[in-house]
Amino acid sequence: MTLIVSGSIALTTLSGCSQYKVENVVTIASQQTAPMVFDNRFDNQASRNQGAWGGVYMSKQALAKPTSNIVDVDSIPKMLDDASLQQWLTKFEGSTQGKTGFLTTNGKKLYDDSCAGCHMQKGEGAQGAGYYPPLANNSKMQSKYYIISVVINGLRGMPSFHRMMNDEQIAAVTQYVHSDLNTFTDIVTAANVAQLRHEFPPSADPSE
Repeated sequence: MTLIVSGSIALTTLSGCSQYKVENVVTIASQQTAPMVFDNRFDNQASRNQGAWGGVYMSKQALAKPTSNIVDVDSIPKMLDDASLQQWLTKFEGSTQGKTGFLTTNGKKLYDDSCAGCHMQKGEGAQGAGYYPPLANNSKMQSKYYIISVVINGLRGMPSFHRMMNDEQIAAVTQYVHSDLNTFTDIVTAANVAQLRHEFPPSADPSE
């Protein structure tokens, strides 16, 4: 190929992907004053200056034992020092010792704190971003074992309370749904709950 530049003729040969060499052309590489050295025995900044473009070369010892942590863990406030968290711990009867969960065995309070947000205060249910079936006047609630199973294992979008409530608490909230939101008269006991409780709680993700 022949190139004409400002009236003069310059001959350049290109052959496929082969390289061609032009003499006496100043390039960034030709201005390098020192050979590039990539040896972790040398100063890290020196390796940058020699063209590593931000690469840092560290020894195995330095990688295994960094001189300092990026985040000072000790400077992060503890969760239990968060005032807003204390409000939730109080609502859900947790403690400042890190033990969270429900302490009451009052079925109505357990329902109000854990169920009413979706199924509404009087168990009438709701529909909007999702569907929350009514618990009041619901024939399915006639079976206390059905309610216990759902509370223990969760159902569709409803989470499992396996870890959050003990047998007495699940019995209490079941009794409230069974008798107070409906008109069924079976007695729900902790022994009934123990019959259905198992060693392997469901996944925390209700979709699994």
